[in-house]
Amino acid sequence: MKSATLGWSKLQTSILAFGTVTFGGPCFLGGLDQREAARLVDICRDNGVGLFDTADIYSDGVAEEMLGRALGSSRKDVLIATKAFGRTGPEPGAVGLSRRRLIEACEASLRRLGTDWIDLYQLHEFDALVPLEETLEALDRLVNAGKVRHVGCSNFCGWQFMKALSLSERMGIKRFTSHQIYYSLLGRDAEHDLLPAARDQDVGVLIWGPLASGFLSGKFLDEGKTTEGTRLSVLGPSDLYDPATAPAIVGAVREIAESRRVSLAQVAINWLLRKPGITSVILGARNEQQLRDNLAAGQWVLSGAEVARLDEVSRTRMPYPLWHQRSIYAAERNPAPPTYRP
Repeated sequence: MKSATLGWSKLQTSILAFGTVTFGGPCFLGGLDQREAARLVDICRDNGVGLFDTADIYSDGVAEEMLGRALGSSRKDVLIATKAFGRTGPEPGAVGLSRRRLIEACEASLRRLGTDWIDLYQLHEFDALVPLEETLEALDRLVNAGKVRHVGCSNFCGWQFMKALSLSERMGIKRFTSHQIYYSLLGRDAEHDLLPAARDQDVGVLIWGPLASGFLSGKFLDEGKTTEGTRLSVLGPSDLYDPATAPAIVGAVREIAESRRVSLAQVAINWLLRKPGITSVILGARNEQQLRDNLAAGQWVLSGAEVARLDEVSRTRMPYPLWHQRSIYAAERNPAPPTYRP
């Protein structure tokens, strides 16, 4: 599998990563047991996956424990990324990004993962109730203690992301190496702000939700299929895609998939891999068949014409002030970024 450098760091990771949200926990997330989880981790390792992403709230910490056991002695050969923010207990301080909360959460993740260090420790969400300076200082303390090697964020707005980078520079502390974001053919908002910011600041980009919780696989458009009991039924379609435009996008994906003799999921993942600024796409899977099919997306390449077609059918309205900057009188000074890797 091809590799990529994570932002400004020297960390080398695979272009496809594996997420553990399906480990343990409720059935709508997968509910995999230890044996099944270990099997998927082994398949990933055999196919060159070098980054495993988890979080302290996945199955109330069970996912971290299962990942640690599944990796075993191979832990030293891979990158582990985990996240903190969500509530992990009833106590008032068991949520958010305060100094005490982050340090305690990191210690707990290290114990559950059975490791001495975390390669990438990420802020799972922005915390508007804690000064960002306090959060960043706590991350830097963890780095200096050798418990964390690199830090990143997830689901930040553009201004929050840039404020954090500015504060890190001003404070002389560790800056973000990565930003983990939602991005798919059904959700292209990140193209307008988050992706350009990451490229400008040389920060790596990790993608979650590449299939919009399975909708881009096409299975929910088939007659008689519903989202009941799935992750979509919990998150809600309005959070991941526009029901009015999604069928046309999936239809275009299906046509390309049929002509290529591959799955719809592979086309959707391949489209992401063709986008500039993307470091790694995080795959989730409920079973071996899903995982093997998704991993196959890294073995072929969409043509420029195919990427352009998918770009056109999934195009979103350009928000202000971008549409103003790209208007006739300003476009020569604000050219549009490339839409895909050559």
